[in-house]
Amino acid sequence: MRFMIIVPATHDSEGGVMPTEAQLADMTAYNEEMLRAGVLVAGEGLHPSSRGARVTYTADGEVVVTDGPFAEAKELIAGFTMIEVSSKQEAIEWLRKWPRTCVNDPEFTLELRQVFAADDFGDEFTPELREREAKMREAADRTAAQG
Repeated sequence: MRFMIIVPATHDSEGGVMPTEAQLADMTAYNEEMLRAGVLVAGEGLHPSSRGARVTYTADGEVVVTDGPFAEAKELIAGFTMIEVSSKQEAIEWLRKWPRTCVNDPEFTLELRQVFAADDFGDEFTPELREREAKMREAADRTAAQG
């Protein structure tokens, strides 16, 4: 089972405040532990919303692009980690180990969301569509490896 750990934005992350060397070291150690355990799939921090955009598709077919920043930091994401584990409980155990030093707030919330697997879609995800999906994933992996 794959899970995404969603790290919410904070005033600091939206303000472009970079992590300290100690925070980077703590997060690196945590990621290395997950890598050694064979559960780490990916993990990235995101630039502030001021460097992003939202694309809205209206009912009348219009596409509206709104440049950041966006007002509600509590609704924004500062980063994510993808893990592959055997259960939701195992994923939660990894979240219990999250380095608290990496957040400049004594109280914070991480969100855990399971990623859909092919079998979750049932018969509608036909063998032909599964094959196309597998080819796209292989191509994306090759592209990522070249990057």
